[in-house]
Amino acid sequence: MKAYSTDNIRNIAVAGHGGKGKTTLCEAMLYVSGSTDRLGKVADGNTVMDYDAEEKRKGVSISSSVAPAEWKGKKINLIDTPGFFDFAGGLSEGVRAAESVLIVTSAGSGLDVGAEKAIKAANSRKTAKMFAVTKTDAEHTDFYKTIDALTDEYGAKICPVIVPVMAGDTVTSFVNLATGKAYEYKNGKGAEIDFAGDAKVDAMKEVFNEAVASADEELMEKFFMEEAFSFEEVLKGLRTGISTGEIYPVFACSGANAEAIDIMLDIISEIAPAAGEAKEIAKNSAGEDVELSCDENGPLAAICFKTIADPFVGKMSFFKVVSGKISSDTPAYNATTGETERMGKLLFVKGAKQEEASVVNAGDIAVLTKLSNTNTGDTICSAKEVLKLKTVDFPIPCLSMAVKTRKKGEEDKVAAGLRKLMEEDPTIIFATNEETKEQVISGLGEQHLDIIVNKLKTKFGVEVDLTLPKVAYRETIRKVVDKQGRHKKQSGGHGQFGDVYIRFEPYSGEEDFVFTSNEVVGGSVPKNYFPAVEKGLRECIARGMVAGYPMVGIKAALHFGSYHPVDSSEMAFKTAAQLAFKAAIPEANPAILEPIGTVQAYMPDDNLGDIMSDITRRRGRVLGMGAADEPKMQKLEAEVPMAEMGDFSTVLRSVTQGRGYFSMDFARYEEAPANIAQKVIEDAKAEEEE
Repeated sequence: MKAYSTDNIRNIAVAGHGGKGKTTLCEAMLYVSGSTDRLGKVADGNTVMDYDAEEKRKGVSISSSVAPAEWKGKKINLIDTPGFFDFAGGLSEGVRAAESVLIVTSAGSGLDVGAEKAIKAANSRKTAKMFAVTKTDAEHTDFYKTIDALTDEYGAKICPVIVPVMAGDTVTSFVNLATGKAYEYKNGKGAEIDFAGDAKVDAMKEVFNEAVASADEELMEKFFMEEAFSFEEVLKGLRTGISTGEIYPVFACSGANAEAIDIMLDIISEIAPAAGEAKEIAKNSAGEDVELSCDENGPLAAICFKTIADPFVGKMSFFKVVSGKISSDTPAYNATTGETERMGKLLFVKGAKQEEASVVNAGDIAVLTKLSNTNTGDTICSAKEVLKLKTVDFPIPCLSMAVKTRKKGEEDKVAAGLRKLMEEDPTIIFATNEETKEQVISGLGEQHLDIIVNKLKTKFGVEVDLTLPKVAYRETIRKVVDKQGRHKKQSGGHGQFGDVYIRFEPYSGEEDFVFTSNEVVGGSVPKNYFPAVEKGLRECIARGMVAGYPMVGIKAALHFGSYHPVDSSEMAFKTAAQLAFKAAIPEANPAILEPIGTVQAYMPDDNLGDIMSDITRRRGRVLGMGAADEPKMQKLEAEVPMAEMGDFSTVLRSVTQGRGYFSMDFARYEEAPANIAQKVIEDAKAEEEE
């Protein structure tokens, strides 16, 4: 594939709700442009974009994929992103590399959640927005219902560009409102036809003209004068409007039958912002902001927006070259790690297919292989002029599960496999909980974790099950108790003797455990044994006597004791302290403490009551609520026992149809209710018996 100049490159993220036809639309654009010789179908598992084994198994996109469509001297890099929220990391990758987002929805549907999220993602990077309304030729669908729904939400910004002509429920042709020409399609091939007019199409033409005119003062004057726009003026208005965010072009089409795809390619290649128009802010070595133009003669700056581990090629780093250009002999300096990388091959990719490239100009997308120390979000630049670009904004994992291997001793294989998967998918978090000794994995939802489990099996040969993670409870005391600990043992030679009196009492300070010895007088316990007493107690509080959890909120005061000049030792006093502890705690009214988290949940206005009820059901205390910074969204703040939050992410997503999200931070420990404490104790005993 030849190298394109920045003005002839279009980077477009294709986004929207799952099942609306994004991948099918990409396949149609590749086929019509001649980039592929067949029209791939998701159901047949032969698409260019969904090439991963898990994608073929599930029949849905689970990661972003890239393929270029060459059309009339332009290179359109299509970035197909997943529509299901469990794989939202792919949307983050696609939007980071694009100058415009093509939001896909289907005829007859309203404004779905996936479209809302795509709009939100595009707005976060101030990226141009377009709509493709697919499945216009499907039964019982209505393109104009979708237009009405979009207009209700976004008003005059909605600009229909390609509209269908209907005969009852059947699409007979498509009209390009930019030219006024109509086309009839048979077997994916379009032919211009005479168009006598249609009331709905005429109404859309008025909306189109007004939207185009609103982008330019001269065009607005012509509009009021009821003068016709030339094709060049139409393109000018569309280009200006889409770049400023005043116009959201809408294209009716059928991806499955490749109808109106050629018209859409014609228009998109002309009006979508060129890569050369983009500007980005980077940080230089002094931490100062530097504005970068998309210029192949500028300083090198390329963002790694995606990483995959190919079984044949090795590690593949997907880059968008923001400034400068890269060739196979370009020295690669990682501004994030401060290390120089040895360059591998430079590739253009089309789904799973690869083609070696000699040079990649600013604005283009390509793959660098075998960059061992470069990860998603890193910037490649020149060591002589260090520039660091904004990283990829990934969603935060919200569902955590413990990983249990089916075969003992395979924990290291799990850890190694997950570290590899984390390179490909930064929305995965994996760690070993040092307290519970569990391997815990966090992701974006149940489907996301299911995919991870399957990849562990197929790629790394280890089978695991997922369970709810153990909760890190604590134990404490509620009563003051004073106990003696006396350790005396005679054996051949020196004996062992240690004798202490320790007062244990509840403590509410910042420290979990406080030990004092300033009450000891008269040398009843020599000072050199104080550290041994404290060490013995600290070993005891690491594992409580009620359910085996660490103890907190305890003050231990050593105030009396005795010793033997020959038989006393540090070990003897350590043992004596532990005996005092074990004697005191059962009488000190011990209690189970549960961790409490501060939850900030966001949901649409209509769902506030349902989520508040769910929080209450989880023994939560609502601290406050009110309008969020986002339109039509509410924020609910509450304190909830963290043990009750296991499936909250699933419930929140279900109730809000995917619009809701939340964050949770540890706040403190509180005494657990009696029924909860009893269950914790019973579970601990059952586990110990196992």
